[in-house]
Amino acid sequence: MRVLTIAAVELRRFFADRSNLFFVFIFPLAMVAVIGWQFGGESRGGAVAVHAGDTPARAALVDRWEEADLEVTLLDDGAQLRQQVAAGDVEVGVLVPAAAAEAYDRGEPMSLEIVQGTSSAAPAVAEVVRTQAETVAVEAAQVALVSRVAERDAAQEALQVATQALPAPRLLVQEPEDPRAQEFAGAGRFGTGAAGQLLLFVFLSTLSASATLIKARRDGVVRRTMSAPLTGTEVVAGLALGRVAIALTQGGYIMVASSLLFGVDWGHLWSALLVMLVFAVVAAGVALVIGVLVDSEGAASGLSVGAGLVIGAIGGCMVPLELYPDRLRALAHLTPHAWAYDALADIQRRGAAVADVLLELGVLVAMALLVLSLATLLLRRSLARAM
Repeated sequence: MRVLTIAAVELRRFFADRSNLFFVFIFPLAMVAVIGWQFGGESRGGAVAVHAGDTPARAALVDRWEEADLEVTLLDDGAQLRQQVAAGDVEVGVLVPAAAAEAYDRGEPMSLEIVQGTSSAAPAVAEVVRTQAETVAVEAAQVALVSRVAERDAAQEALQVATQALPAPRLLVQEPEDPRAQEFAGAGRFGTGAAGQLLLFVFLSTLSASATLIKARRDGVVRRTMSAPLTGTEVVAGLALGRVAIALTQGGYIMVASSLLFGVDWGHLWSALLVMLVFAVVAAGVALVIGVLVDSEGAASGLSVGAGLVIGAIGGCMVPLELYPDRLRALAHLTPHAWAYDALADIQRRGAAVADVLLELGVLVAMALLVLSLATLLLRRSLARAM
């Protein structure tokens, strides 16, 4: 009960500073929106770039894709098509070689190349592209078959046979494997950005609360608390719990608001909350270490913001970890952000539960124990020197 009292005091002390309200409640959602629009693309049925000559095959394919509510852009340069896909200007690029156009005229299987981007919408758009192209291939085969049949009754019977005998594999699609696109499968337009910003701002806000600990030390609040019938562990637990309460308040707000405003799906809710809770404990421990080692509130605020942004950037809060090269991704996993990001990605995109993210939770728990033990040791030494 006394530990909860300390935590409540810390929570009130943090929100008494009204400058914190903007960074806790407004700025995170603005960043979720900006990153979601940048990463997930505009709200549309899907954008497709097509590199092909002016042939009946191209006309038939484009008509089908536009009927499926895809936004089609015709390009004369294959390199430009790949560049637009890589830059995220379109979700999918399709190259229609001359041989495919000639095969379409003969009613034979076409061989297209589909270049899939890394946005969260790309897999769904690629599936629409494939389905509609398969329909065009079947229709071309039917037309070619009709042209070789003179009698009407025989033509109708042949068309029925062709419809049954020409399944989807009539279209031979050559699609390069894209492991990055597979990793983003299941992520909504705003889901990836919301997870990253949740971790970034929860960590930043918790670290910023280190300034309140410095003020409490300077005003003698911590010394008087230690003189009460409390152990050093209980005092540290109360101070840490206050910062965890700050983190959970902001984290819960971001999760609820992003779900309501942007339709973010957090997957198994209790699993996501548990990941956020353990991550918040790590952040609280780091905040206590800063609050003990630094004697100036201004220096602590600057260090908290600077360190929080750098660690968050390395840990995948600003650019998704899936886009990191292997060496940088290994470096990112020295931060708690990367482990929490991996856990949330599994929960959001792949329907994982607690049992599926035990490794990530275990690493976060180990980090939390390490920083809290260090904070306890430093706080005791600091108070011993002051007495």
